[in-house]
Amino acid sequence: MISYKHITKIISAMMAAAVALCLWMMAFSQEVVETLGGVKVPMQYEEALFDTEEPLQVDIQMAQDQWEDMLTNAMAEEYYSCDVVINDEKVCNAGIRPKGNTSLSAIAMDPDTDRYSFKLEFDHYVEGQTCLGLDKLILNNNYADATNMKETLVYDMYQYLGADASLYNYAKISINGKYWGVYLALEAVEDSFLVRNYGTVDGNLYKPDNMKMGGGAKSGGFGGQPPQGMDLPDGKMPDFGGGMPFGGGEMPDFAGERPSGGEDFPNFGEGQDFEKADFPGGKKPDFAGGFSMGGGGGANLNYTDDDLSSYSDIWEGGVTDTGKADHKKVVKALKNISEGTDLERYMDVDNVLKYMAVHVFSVNMDSLSGSMAHNYYLYESDGMLNILPWDYNLSFGGMNMGAENSASDVVNDAVDTPFDGTKFFDALLENEEYLARYHEYLRQLVQEYVLGGRFENIYQRIRSQIDTLVETDPTAFYSYEEYEAGAEMLYQTVMLRAESIEGQIGGTIPATDEGQRAESANLVDASEVDISVMGVMDMGGGGMKKGPRAGDRR
Repeated sequence: MISYKHITKIISAMMAAAVALCLWMMAFSQEVVETLGGVKVPMQYEEALFDTEEPLQVDIQMAQDQWEDMLTNAMAEEYYSCDVVINDEKVCNAGIRPKGNTSLSAIAMDPDTDRYSFKLEFDHYVEGQTCLGLDKLILNNNYADATNMKETLVYDMYQYLGADASLYNYAKISINGKYWGVYLALEAVEDSFLVRNYGTVDGNLYKPDNMKMGGGAKSGGFGGQPPQGMDLPDGKMPDFGGGMPFGGGEMPDFAGERPSGGEDFPNFGEGQDFEKADFPGGKKPDFAGGFSMGGGGGANLNYTDDDLSSYSDIWEGGVTDTGKADHKKVVKALKNISEGTDLERYMDVDNVLKYMAVHVFSVNMDSLSGSMAHNYYLYESDGMLNILPWDYNLSFGGMNMGAENSASDVVNDAVDTPFDGTKFFDALLENEEYLARYHEYLRQLVQEYVLGGRFENIYQRIRSQIDTLVETDPTAFYSYEEYEAGAEMLYQTVMLRAESIEGQIGGTIPATDEGQRAESANLVDASEVDISVMGVMDMGGGGMKKGPRAGDRR
């Protein structure tokens, strides 16, 4: 029989071991994550920071001259030291920098606002430092989103389906105690994300991007400079006029490769829509080089050959340290996926199907759904690929690529032909079993999430949390009246989108682009929807459509 003395020692030892395990997990001990590989790990920050019942209180504390210097030189995307108090948790000597791609460039060129998105790296200057286990926090500024809730809604849908996606919460941002604005706080897709979702940091993470329109050499962007291989008049970027591309400006010389393949470039009328232009042979050109909207460097995840250099956009977007052996695993997987071979071995099929369902519901054209091969993460582990979502402020028609967005195109976007910028998902869509499972996830979003009441609850919760924060936001892109109108329009758009998807998976509405062109009379009527009310990024040279400048209410 075990004596009381021994029982006490055993319990003490067990408690000590449990405490040690927690400490190792917080510091991402290699031994721990190897042991727990493939198992989700509860993290303290999940409830402490991302309990969406209450917005975060985030106070960024740094010298005023340093803050102003960072904003003035935002395009450099350099880190500055700051202290951060999140609710009651203080982290000293954290790193902060402006972040973004097209939004970063647009704000840098706009004299009326300096409301940047930010990245907080708690471990930038102090190795291993975290905020309750979180290594990095993203603060998104809701650029070009009058609703202030597009991205929030999409991430909530991912959570509902149990997909691998960042945790979210609203955040009231203050600078040295002074209210700066209401932002969306997101769990960065880095080490703590990998530990929480996979119990390991052994996998390889990439953020492929062939646009790179942010600033600084490290991001590969041109920051106002002409893209590689593009000879522009006077060295300036062309005036995109009313359409993309070059509605009112002079067509640049693409250094003898305009466009690749030797096709003649179409004659764009004033403001003609790039997506609907009549290209010779019916093929859109691939602008090889820095301005390509295709995936010439592999960002579109299309397999081309076994040459690793063909996928440079993937490797250049590496978040974790990788080498040739890792890159070969990715290319091998892309090849097998393109051939539809052993998909369960080379792709996390179920998570990718969940990603597809939410992504397609959101109609995010600033991504693989459109011509932009960016705004996603690629995760590889043991030769298996996974897609992780990112950047949804331009969902539900927020990406204006020329002529006025058609509300009907957004509401009725075809669910069985949803990706223009990649063939990566084709094998899933062509497989009856996987197509049915994808449709089932869409059905859950429609029947359970939207029509079952969760959307209504989320919408009302968000309004109750941020109405006052938006109304008093000193740097807001939109007026409070524009926010109200945008939020109400988003509610209507989501309901109509659900109605269309229900019809598409039920067979009463065509689910392909070709079918919808042939039977347009069956589409859901979206004539009452005005996409621009929700906010759009106008790539036609007009910048962001927004209300009074932020500084007017400071």
